[in-house]
Amino acid sequence: MKITRVEPILIAVPYEHGGPKPMRPLGPWTHMETLLVRIDTDAGLIGWGEAFGFAASPLTREALSRMVAPLCVGREVADVPSFMTDLQRKLHAMGRHGPVSFALAGIDIALWDLVGKARGVPLHRLLGGASRDRIPTYASLLRYGNPDLVGRFTQEAVGQGYTAVKLHEHLVETVAPGRRAAGPDIALMVDTNCAWTPDEAIAMARKLKEYNLAWLEEPVYPVDDYDAMARIRGETGVTVAAGENIGNAGEARRAIELGALDIFQPSVTKIGGIAAMREAITIARQHGVRVMPHSPYFGPGLIATLHVIAACLPDSMCERFYCELEATPLGAAIDARDGHMQVPQRPGLGIDVDETVIERYRVVS
Repeated sequence: MKITRVEPILIAVPYEHGGPKPMRPLGPWTHMETLLVRIDTDAGLIGWGEAFGFAASPLTREALSRMVAPLCVGREVADVPSFMTDLQRKLHAMGRHGPVSFALAGIDIALWDLVGKARGVPLHRLLGGASRDRIPTYASLLRYGNPDLVGRFTQEAVGQGYTAVKLHEHLVETVAPGRRAAGPDIALMVDTNCAWTPDEAIAMARKLKEYNLAWLEEPVYPVDDYDAMARIRGETGVTVAAGENIGNAGEARRAIELGALDIFQPSVTKIGGIAAMREAITIARQHGVRVMPHSPYFGPGLIATLHVIAACLPDSMCERFYCELEATPLGAAIDARDGHMQVPQRPGLGIDVDETVIERYRVVS
């Protein structure tokens, strides 16, 4: 089976989450950007992947088009880890994290999809077999910055069957209503997206202890200040989670050995794909660190994460962004019902891609 074409496809879909749109460096976040990767083969099979998108989409798409795709076209698809190791070697001068790594992740996921389709088995079978076909899922609320909205949508998520909710808030005043709305039996997490200095993080961690957080996520900037995260753990006793911005297994090992993490959160569309993610998961488990993948996606990256959890992480939940898209090319495959998502059972990723949705929301510039 030989690759005949690699096509990066960026779509941007309007969404609603019930509040003002969060701000990003270049303005309000009004659309969910998904960077799909389509690989065509001479066998007539198509593989679908997802490279890290959102605000990074233009850079990742350029890396795919200019650097990664030309190294793939014309090659045989057989063993995915070997294929990816060869690409990584050829591109090592481009860095071990960032747009090229994100692009490689999209290729990796699409290749696993192709191999599963060629062999007639779902991805989780290729990874060793699933321990479950239904994955508990937590509602990952976007940032509201408003106590009333945090309380309202936490309560709504719990009413929809979620038994765990993550807030993206920076203030005690916006975390407290989340706990009140959730009640004592719902797991509550807080992701600050690297909002604080180490001293600020320690002070805030102490203030947040009364809300019994399941974890405090990415509490400091810079994102790779692992010494500071270890200090937060040691001085406050708060459970610290991070890992979405860890770019490879070696960096994961360093963070873990420095004592930075209670919970490791690899992101399949950032870390280089499924093969790289499994390597990092193995390191975390060898060190007794729990793994909860980062997956606020709506494309093949989310579905790949479900397969990895099903095959490799019997105690993990899946993250699901708590918002409604105007449309999705994956249909019901991305739906969470009663706080769970289904693991697809058909070959490869097990998804149907609605290309009419892709064409409607495609970003061509």
